[in-house]
Amino acid sequence: MAREKNPTAGAAAKPAKVKKTRWYHQVWQAYQMTRQQDPSVTWLILGVFVGVIALGQVLALFFLTWWYLLLLSLPFALLGAMFMLTRRAERAAYSRIEGQPGAALSALGTIRRGWTFAQEPVAVAPRTQDLVYRGVGRPGIVLVGEGPAHRIGKLLESERKRTARVLPGVPITLMEVGREEDQVPLPQLARKVQRLKPQLTKAEVGEVVKRLQALGAVRMPVPKGVDPMRVRPDRKGMRGR
Repeated sequence: MAREKNPTAGAAAKPAKVKKTRWYHQVWQAYQMTRQQDPSVTWLILGVFVGVIALGQVLALFFLTWWYLLLLSLPFALLGAMFMLTRRAERAAYSRIEGQPGAALSALGTIRRGWTFAQEPVAVAPRTQDLVYRGVGRPGIVLVGEGPAHRIGKLLESERKRTARVLPGVPITLMEVGREEDQVPLPQLARKVQRLKPQLTKAEVGEVVKRLQALGAVRMPVPKGVDPMRVRPDRKGMRGR
């Protein structure tokens, strides 16, 4: 019997086309997310837009070219409204994640140049779930701790000593994220790190990164319950089969 040929056999599967999100869709999504956290954002955006237009019309009273200044002020009004939306969206995003485990890493991820941050915490307190994240840049090493001020300091200091044993002489900066005294608020964390003064060359930064790979990171502890890696087989049940 002749075998039926599969028309798709041998043909390479075509990857599904991923639809690109239009910029105005992204703006609308950002606006909706921001409005949930900050209902006043609508009036602020409208206020900036109308304010720029009104300023252009006031200037038109002196130059007698209202139509020209109207056209000229429209792009600036849109830019002002977008700037206000961006600032409010950033504040709303931080307010949504502030206080959650890993919020510091999300804030540090907004730093695009000059820093390398491990994607896993380098120190974890199993009972309290306090976390320490590590970054490397030209200012040296920065250790960022998440947790209450009366607890996170000990975990940060322990990690600082562990890191200093591997890299003696390399500057190490400690930061605590939070709203308590001497802590850095989450929205200001990235800016605080970026303002640290460079003390290492690019070659030295590369060497530090290589040596820190030996320290590695730690994985989040397994929640209480059954640990799948320690489950023992039921030997009596196996014998009865």
